[in-house]
Amino acid sequence: MVKVWSQNDPKAALMTRKRKMIVDAALQAFLESGYGESSVNRIADAAGVSIKTLYRHFDSKDDLFSAVMQTACNDVGNQNQPDDLEPLWFQKPPAEAFLMAGRDYLQHSLSAPQLALYRVVMRDAARFPEIGRLYRQEVITRRDRLFARYLEHWLPATGWRIADTQQAAAVFAALLRAGLFDDALLGNPLPDEAEIERQVATASRRMMAILDTGLI
Repeated sequence: MVKVWSQNDPKAALMTRKRKMIVDAALQAFLESGYGESSVNRIADAAGVSIKTLYRHFDSKDDLFSAVMQTACNDVGNQNQPDDLEPLWFQKPPAEAFLMAGRDYLQHSLSAPQLALYRVVMRDAARFPEIGRLYRQEVITRRDRLFARYLEHWLPATGWRIADTQQAAAVFAALLRAGLFDDALLGNPLPDEAEIERQVATASRRMMAILDTGLI
């Protein structure tokens, strides 16, 4: 578990600054060398802290990787914000919210930090299954949970009958990613704003049609 300090602790500001230095150094190491080849000793050296200091902040390399993913996610559109916070689209009706949520999601998923982290996970997950579990927990599950909460909130108003809102959220994510994400991973040019808007509009229409049929 990532360690935190009380704001009343006189060392809190220093600890926060050192934690950021460690996370920044770890992100760079993971992106350059992958998870397996990035040692905590090298990360501590790059951050300019002792290995003892690193372990005061993080219990293990897995904890550090989890913090790196959280930071990368929160740096782009706050897609993986804490579960008790609601994004701007949460109180909007579906026709508007789907477009806003879809746009946020694609801009986040196609950002350089997220694409790079995904490549690291795909490269090393076979040897280190824990990082695959962490990616699912910190990125995929939290992302889907947010949209699932939105669907549950709007069920009474829409009359939708959804057996599994988490699965419905995963379907919407898949519709949004279709084609664009794989192309980006393979190094093709990133879509421009107009392409993203078209993808979001198409995915939203298809998702609304699926929900209207009650087949999910």
